[in-house]
Amino acid sequence: MEIRHIVFDIGKVLVHYDPDIPFSRIIPDPAERRWFFDNVCTSAWNIEQDRGRSWEEAEALLVAEHPAHADNIRAFRRHWHEMVPHAYDDSVALLERLVAGGHDVTMLTNWAADTFSEARVRFPFLEKPRGITVSGEIGLIKPDRAIYDHHATSFGLEPSAALFIDDSQKNVDGAMAAGWQAVLFTDARALERDLAARGIRI
Repeated sequence: MEIRHIVFDIGKVLVHYDPDIPFSRIIPDPAERRWFFDNVCTSAWNIEQDRGRSWEEAEALLVAEHPAHADNIRAFRRHWHEMVPHAYDDSVALLERLVAGGHDVTMLTNWAADTFSEARVRFPFLEKPRGITVSGEIGLIKPDRAIYDHHATSFGLEPSAALFIDDSQKNVDGAMAAGWQAVLFTDARALERDLAARGIRI
């Protein structure tokens, strides 16, 4: 079946791509969140395993260095383990290639509006896709069919010609139930193969 629209659930991809993204659900206070990401969750966080340390060891070192922020450090490390179950190393580059290649790409995310506005500052390519549904603004959460219908209506998508990409099987199932095509995202290289199998070259 022809694919004319690609709908990418981008949230977890950006979590892995840049650990500086602030998450209001983890650290609600804006000032504390900014301090945390400026001083604790730097790019070094993302390469601790490359240094031969486990995440638990990295957490212990950060807690020792910033004991007043221990709760946030532990919460973020737990969040990281929950949110990044797959390899996303090349995913943002792949997404940018889709956009640059002229594919009709839109975004569907569970971000709250304030978090998304901060992400846009760090990721200018988020301005390029033709539309983004921020479900925190409209009170809909995947896999509720209503959010897929809302996205399709808002951006003029034909569901049967839309390919939805997500790393959650329940969200993939939700998109298919709404009449979309869908593929489970496990890693960027597998996604590139899945897209090629559907006639999408990037």
